[in-house]
Amino acid sequence: MSISEISRRRLLGGTVILAGGAVLPRFGFAQSAIEGGRLVVAADSEPRNLNPAIVASNGVFYIASKIIEPLAEASFDGTDGLAPRLATSWEGSDDGLSITFKLREGVTWHDGKPFTSADVAFSAMEVWKPLQNIGRSVLANLESVETPDDLTAVFKFSEPTPLQLIRNALPVVSSVLPRHLYEGTDIAANPANNEPVGTGPFVFAEHRAGEYYRLTRNESYWGEGEPKLDELIFRVLPDRAGAAAALEAGEIQLAAFSQVPLSDLDRLSANSELEVVTKGYEALTYQLIVEINHRNEILNNLKVRQAIAHAIDRSFVVDTVFLGYAAAATGPVPKNAPEFYEPDVTLYPFDVEKAKSLLDEAGYPAKDDGARFSIRLLPAPFFSETRAMGDYLKQALAAIDVEAELVSNDAPGHLTAVYKDHDFDLSIGAAVFRGDPAISTTNLVQSGIPDGTFFSNQGGYANPEIDKIIAEALVTIDTEKRIELYNEFQKLVTTDLPLINVADWGFTSVASVDVKNVANNPRWVVSNWSDTAIAG
Repeated sequence: MSISEISRRRLLGGTVILAGGAVLPRFGFAQSAIEGGRLVVAADSEPRNLNPAIVASNGVFYIASKIIEPLAEASFDGTDGLAPRLATSWEGSDDGLSITFKLREGVTWHDGKPFTSADVAFSAMEVWKPLQNIGRSVLANLESVETPDDLTAVFKFSEPTPLQLIRNALPVVSSVLPRHLYEGTDIAANPANNEPVGTGPFVFAEHRAGEYYRLTRNESYWGEGEPKLDELIFRVLPDRAGAAAALEAGEIQLAAFSQVPLSDLDRLSANSELEVVTKGYEALTYQLIVEINHRNEILNNLKVRQAIAHAIDRSFVVDTVFLGYAAAATGPVPKNAPEFYEPDVTLYPFDVEKAKSLLDEAGYPAKDDGARFSIRLLPAPFFSETRAMGDYLKQALAAIDVEAELVSNDAPGHLTAVYKDHDFDLSIGAAVFRGDPAISTTNLVQSGIPDGTFFSNQGGYANPEIDKIIAEALVTIDTEKRIELYNEFQKLVTTDLPLINVADWGFTSVASVDVKNVANNPRWVVSNWSDTAIAG
């Protein structure tokens, strides 16, 4: 059953009470025409880095995708599920050793410099491959990028590389940077990372910390008649109940990524001025996972990991944390990815007594005067659902006599603790399945990923058999064979439990009915919004 087919269930007991609404400054906005005007949207965080070529995450894409463009974007009806952006076509060689991109003519950077194949070559070789959290894996075998002319980029690979993989990865991996602003600099510390210069429909104007990001119309945008909007404001609203109140008051016109609490959706859907939208996330299935620090001797014991998996009531999580807007996970590939999904995997049904028995077998018996052992549990602060899952898991572990200390951090603190300092035992994470296991899924369990790479395996887990399958799939051109490898990958991951998949979920948006062209591609919330408009 796909996420979109799951009906919303009634809330069971024990949900987390969310904070009350915040007082918001008002932005005026025009609603008199289909072109022009200002769109004000909610943003629940402020990324440290606005460069999606380095940090390919939805928190960055949400803002930066309007400024910096990829070679192609996801599409409901485009060939192979893609729509051209900076590239107009792509063709792979029969041997899988090269892919030729034809680039769009007449594109300029926001500072007026021409966009050329040199920018693509620089971005691929100097940024995506060595620095990006996803590109490191997807482009591991990229050897060079040839530029026979300004509008042609030929990617050369040292090993056969599936065109299927590269196509699937383009919307996520291929954000192109201006070579003339980055070449010869410390790329990771370049000021343009926080004041980005791109080719997109909107130009970065300003950021006021704790208040907003402001983007303005790119008057020289290559898209004919685009963008429709004059200005785009991302209001910083970390309080989700406050986002709902701001929508009702007309202070903002859009809240995406389920920033409005699920418990408010019934009320808001009855408001004739607002609409609840579940489309626009089809290529962004989120996976609620328990990340595990295998450096901890206790958690490095498979029986302990199995016990934790059995202690989790996935049905309760789906019904209570997600109010039914989710599906219980079976492994690292969600059910709504039928091309790759493998149902024949090891499952861990909710069974408290089984969990206790496994802990006994692991050498951690129950004690009369205390817990079997104690761990530190860090829920990611990015979503109310991850925070609520942290509260639930603490209780679930207590039921099997394991003490969990909840450690709450803000977004930068959490990223540092988990992915840089490895200062955690368990973490509640939110990974994204982007249509292909090689894109931000395998890197959650692959060994050898550099320290500090966000949303990757930073738990010290290493399994040569899994690593071998990941490497082989990256060079397997035959589509059926590649799918078979990923089926085996799913079986191994669920058997050895480098992490625990709990639920797969899609998001909701709440928008003013005056906002047009909402959710018209599978990654709409993190696409460029060039045709988004306001009608009065």
